[in-house]
Amino acid sequence: MKNLALPLLSLLAAPLAFAQSGKVLIPVTSFDSKEEFDKYWGPLYPWGSDHNGSARMRDSQVRLENGTVTITAQRVNGEPQATHGGKKLDIRYLSGAIHALEHYAVQAGGGIDYIADLKVKAMAPEIDMAEWKGTGKISFNTFNTSSQVSALDVAYPDPDEFHSFKCETRDINGRDVSVKFYMDDNVVAEQVGRDYVGKTMYL
Repeated sequence: MKNLALPLLSLLAAPLAFAQSGKVLIPVTSFDSKEEFDKYWGPLYPWGSDHNGSARMRDSQVRLENGTVTITAQRVNGEPQATHGGKKLDIRYLSGAIHALEHYAVQAGGGIDYIADLKVKAMAPEIDMAEWKGTGKISFNTFNTSSQVSALDVAYPDPDEFHSFKCETRDINGRDVSVKFYMDDNVVAEQVGRDYVGKTMYL
C-alpha cells in the first residue's frame, strides 16, 4: 500500500473572525500543539468516520507538527463497506478529517456567530470551500438541497505547493447568504446559499 499525495494535504492555521467585530474564533495558534489543537478541533467528521465517498476517515491519518496539520490518504483493500442513502459503498482509501468543535451561523445583517451547545440539523447547509475528488481539479460548491447544487470545478495548479483558500459568507437580504470563494487571494467563484441566514453549520 502506498501513501498518496492528495493526499498529503497540509493545512496551515488561519484565524476565523467575526466580519464586523474582528473577534477571533479559532486562533492562528490552534495548530501549535496538541493541547491547543484539542481546544478547537475534533477528529473525523462531526458525525463519524464515513460520508458519501470511497474514503474512510481515521485519526491516525492526521499528523500535527510545526504548526501544520498534514492529512494523508492511503489506498486500502478489505475495509468493511460504508452505507449512505441506502446504498453500500466500497472503501478504497483511509484518510483523515478534522472539524471545529463549535458551530457557526451567518446572522442577519452580517458576520459569523459561534454557537455553543447548539445542535446542527441533519440537513445542515453545506458549502465546500475546497473539495478534491482525485480528478486533478478542485471543486467549490454550495448546496441548496441535495439535488440543487452550485458547483465549479477548476484546475488545481502545482499540487506539491502550498495554496491559500478563503470563503467569505455574508447576509444578502436577511434570508440568503452570498458565498465568495478565493484561491491564492483570487476570487474564483461567487454563489448563493438559499435560506442560509441563521442556520447552524459545521466547520
